[in-house]
Amino acid sequence: MNSQALTMDSLPQRKISVYVLLLASVLVLFVPVFYDLFLNVWNNDTQSHGPIVLGIAIWFFYFKTKQILDKKYLFKPAPFLGWFFIFIGACIYLIGYSQSVYILSVLSLVLILCGLICIVFGLNTVFKYWFALFFFIFLMPWPASVIDAVTQPMKIAVSFASEHLLYWLDYPIARSGVILQIGQYKLLVADACAGLNSLFTLEAIGLLYINVINHQAFWRNVLLAILIVPISFTSNVLRVCTLALITYHFGDEAGQGFLHNFSGMILFMTALVLIIVMDTVIQKFAEHFKIKALLSQD
Repeated sequence: MNSQALTMDSLPQRKISVYVLLLASVLVLFVPVFYDLFLNVWNNDTQSHGPIVLGIAIWFFYFKTKQILDKKYLFKPAPFLGWFFIFIGACIYLIGYSQSVYILSVLSLVLILCGLICIVFGLNTVFKYWFALFFFIFLMPWPASVIDAVTQPMKIAVSFASEHLLYWLDYPIARSGVILQIGQYKLLVADACAGLNSLFTLEAIGLLYINVINHQAFWRNVLLAILIVPISFTSNVLRVCTLALITYHFGDEAGQGFLHNFSGMILFMTALVLIIVMDTVIQKFAEHFKIKALLSQD
């Protein structure tokens, strides 16, 4: 195993060849995988979060790479361990791609990236990339049986909350299971509105926000990550209520047309604002209790 240490100053001559190797390897293997995902999986409402998460994952990988290269880290390439990761990843890739098991294909991407980073920079750098690599888990398309099992209680909960909120606002609404009837219109709360795809996307965005902001207090990061779940639920209730009101006031075509898709954008904007607001509230509480603790010591 090559244990020669490299610093950032010794890398410029290798940079171009290293990055071309990384880019070419990943493109050759995984462009067909993501092309199939776009055609066969991500065009489904329940998996529509995939392209958003992919874009975020690519940006964050670039962000982390730039952050690592800008600092004077000591690199110790580990080619033996790197090739081991690549071999395991390649075996999983062959099984996943040949059998269209996309969960395995995405998992193989993580292992192959680990191997390439080990070969070029070493195992310590892999640990610095841990969140960027973990982020790819949100790209995994889960089986329909898992989605159905998870979304059914979520659909019922979203329907229940939406019914009571609109009833409180004095709208003529009734509910039967996951079907809402408002006035003369019936609305089915589908899987896409149940919150699973938005939950995945918002959890991904929220974790990205936490990692980029990088609060020093571990409890604060954990609390914010947990709060993303009720934030996603609240955003989906507001989306369903918005669609119900659009349908009630402007008709079924308006509710199922452009405004339906636009409500999804509103959902993410609302959720992001709520994440930032909750982070601010947590900060205010943390500062308040810190000041209170200091005063009590005096």
